[in-house]
Amino acid sequence: MTNFATYPLLYAKNLGKTYENEKVKTPALKDISFSISTGEFVAIMGPSGSGKSTLLHILGFLDRHTEGEYRFEGKTIDDYSPDELARTRTAKMGFIFQAFNLLARATVLENVKLPLLYSDIPETRWNAVAEEAIRRVGMEHRMEYASSQLSGGEKQRVAIARALVQNPQVIFADEPTGNLDSRSGQMVMSAIQRLNEECRHNVILITHETYTAEHAERIIRMKDGKIEKDEKVWHRHKADGAFQK
Repeated sequence: MTNFATYPLLYAKNLGKTYENEKVKTPALKDISFSISTGEFVAIMGPSGSGKSTLLHILGFLDRHTEGEYRFEGKTIDDYSPDELARTRTAKMGFIFQAFNLLARATVLENVKLPLLYSDIPETRWNAVAEEAIRRVGMEHRMEYASSQLSGGEKQRVAIARALVQNPQVIFADEPTGNLDSRSGQMVMSAIQRLNEECRHNVILITHETYTAEHAERIIRMKDGKIEKDEKVWHRHKADGAFQK
């Protein structure tokens, strides 16, 4: 019987992903091995086509690998029933995407409450839980604004609040600053870094930007579907944008 407690939070061994279309096989990931412990902030960095977003989808149980082994909290995707898998993604994983994925006509509060529709949290507490997540990203002054009325940086902070609303163990952020100017991007990365440092949420960041990756404690560098380097960040940015040793 598998002892789930012997595994780190995320564990990949010889992981691979191959897409097949009309009998043509295209490898996207090859022989990926690493582990991530509870509380870590890890950036997965590489150019377009390096496989980093494919890897994030597998780590977040949004896609299946085709070779090797991947475990979250010691369990593989096949250890979950479909309902358990959906609950795990909803309750233990939060997702932030480059395109924000907000409902344009819904208010900030309504957007942040959306994941609670699929939670075990009583409806009577939804407003309070969502309002707390909004406060954590400094958007309480925009609570009743429609998302279409917000700037890009504000939209991404709302997306972070939505990812936080169920207090997930891991936040997956896929190019969260890709649609933002440098100032807005810095504000978003500061908010994400504080969630890791102050609240101990794991953060798995996908980026092609060195500056953004240096908010993490560790960078996994990818190229052509493989890991090139896995290294500690010795000069991290502080949450306010300065460097810390």
